[in-house]
Amino acid sequence: MATSKNLTEGSPLLLIFNFTIPLLLGNLLQQTYSLIDAAIVGKFLGINCLASVGASTSVIFLILGFCNGCCCGFGIPIAQKFGANDYTTMRRYVAVSLKLSAIMSVVIATVTSLFCADILRSMQTPENIFRDAYLYLLVTFIGIPCTFYYNLLSSIIRALGDSKTPFYFLLFSTVLNIVLDLFFILSLHWGVMGAAIATVLSQGLSAILCYIYMNKRFAILKGTREEKRFNTALAKRLLNIGVPMGLQFSITAIGSIMLQSANNALGTACVAAFTAAIRIKTFFICPFESLGIAMATYVGQNYGAGKTVRILKGIKSSILMAMIYAVVTFAIIMVGSEKMTLLFVDATETDILSKAALYLHTTCYFFPFLGVLCIFRYSIQGAGYTNLAMLSGVSEMIARILVSVLAVPAFGFIAVCFGDPSAWIAADLFLIPAFFYVYRQISNKNTKR
Repeated sequence: MATSKNLTEGSPLLLIFNFTIPLLLGNLLQQTYSLIDAAIVGKFLGINCLASVGASTSVIFLILGFCNGCCCGFGIPIAQKFGANDYTTMRRYVAVSLKLSAIMSVVIATVTSLFCADILRSMQTPENIFRDAYLYLLVTFIGIPCTFYYNLLSSIIRALGDSKTPFYFLLFSTVLNIVLDLFFILSLHWGVMGAAIATVLSQGLSAILCYIYMNKRFAILKGTREEKRFNTALAKRLLNIGVPMGLQFSITAIGSIMLQSANNALGTACVAAFTAAIRIKTFFICPFESLGIAMATYVGQNYGAGKTVRILKGIKSSILMAMIYAVVTFAIIMVGSEKMTLLFVDATETDILSKAALYLHTTCYFFPFLGVLCIFRYSIQGAGYTNLAMLSGVSEMIARILVSVLAVPAFGFIAVCFGDPSAWIAADLFLIPAFFYVYRQISNKNTKR
């Protein structure tokens, strides 16, 4: 039987490390699929199709980031009540989150699907890739309920200290995704749209299986009929945490959209290089994101248990792990960036290869700043201060917009390469003092208990 895990006892470093590993493997699986997906599209369908997938990347992050942020936020009160051993309220939060997600995901899917074409036009998407970009984006938006529920169920299970079970379902989803990708693109010749359909179907089936498994195997989640009723007060609490967390992702994505729009205006070669480089970068930054997600659960449980001193110990341990990884990643990217880009384009595409390498070389210098960002932001969210964490997204957005509006028109693609690093630094300048403010607040609260 699947079991929950308490993160309020034992070595913070070992607990965080062990909890992060399944999260990391899961994220790497997702990014491996993303790499393979882009490689299949680029190699078999051509550069224009690869660019059409990349043209909407930041928009997808805007919408799905909001959904995923809400799901992570819904898991925070669950983690806090689990840490406080208040299992009755915890189960009520689970039930309410499932109902809220049904309403939110359908509304978001409907609205975004209606405005796909307008979104792509506003982003200056080149005409020669517009149709494929539209089909890819439309299918992705229609499948939002599948993505929403998969991420919500994973968040609930992680809140109970179990990061392994979501990994197993993600493994299944990834393998199925790749198989369907090859079938839809190579056998049925559905093109870029086939890649999007494969993703939606695999996530939907994984969500269904995850829900069945969770209810059968996690005894702590088995509640009474009364516990499963909709509770307005709990719904407000979930929305007060989840929506700001979702908005933080969306606000961050607005800056990314501006940056991608500026890059789209530079031509198809820059779009293709940006698409390939983003896929590679996202793969390598998975450990930072995984470490941050682990810290959200760790902080949530320890805050619920009244053990704030352990939170600071966890911060120190996670920063140490992030810095070691940043050094290793720097060496790998500086040596192998062009070879990795060959996964997506032919060796004859020298302009795309050089631009992708330039982007990767520039950003990897700033990975330590990203590590700090993920750790502090998720830790603040884990303590329930999601409104404060959302403001760090505003810092990122402003930095990316300034680069997009002022630097890219003047300096071209090299300015695009500095878009993300400038955003990470801006966010850190806000998050570091914000965390210590939150730490003082929660320390005072626990002292008064």
